[in-house]
Amino acid sequence: MTYPVFLSLITGVLLLVATPIALAAPEQQPAEQQLEQLKQQAIALNRELFLLEEELLFPPQTQLAVFVSVDAGKFFTLDSIQLKLNDKAVTAHLYTGAELAGLLRGAVQPLYKGNIRAGEHTLTAVFVGKGPDDRDYRRAVSYRFSKTDEPVLLELKVSDSSANYQPEFSVAAWSDN
Repeated sequence: MTYPVFLSLITGVLLLVATPIALAAPEQQPAEQQLEQLKQQAIALNRELFLLEEELLFPPQTQLAVFVSVDAGKFFTLDSIQLKLNDKAVTAHLYTGAELAGLLRGAVQPLYKGNIRAGEHTLTAVFVGKGPDDRDYRRAVSYRFSKTDEPVLLELKVSDSSANYQPEFSVAAWSDN
């Protein structure tokens, strides 16, 4: 079933469910209260639709999600990340000042979400930015993993190493894979 057909089907179901609810409302309730109830029901149905859509587009059996965290600032300023899966570019992101500020305050950014088949895979992340002494810096980190029927959740970490005054780049698995 294609996405537009699925969306049309769900919209039709929403209309069929909402119409009897609106007609069954008692006449004594003020129109504003009825409208507010309908809004709340629409919000709840929209959330359920979103969850169904996520499950349809990214089933757990094939899901790969990659996140980014930054614990740096002295030795590296992130400019962009390019992500490759099995030597094929899957996404790239150029960071704004606001996004960098959020990452430096502890935010975790979802960088990529997609579907992959079971088996062995290699994820490569290329980090570009400014390194020590404000020099251009470009480093890559690769991570080999085995995909099973469980979702794979990976975190790309950028951190400062005061031992060697250089940034460190690593990949951590949030899931057992």
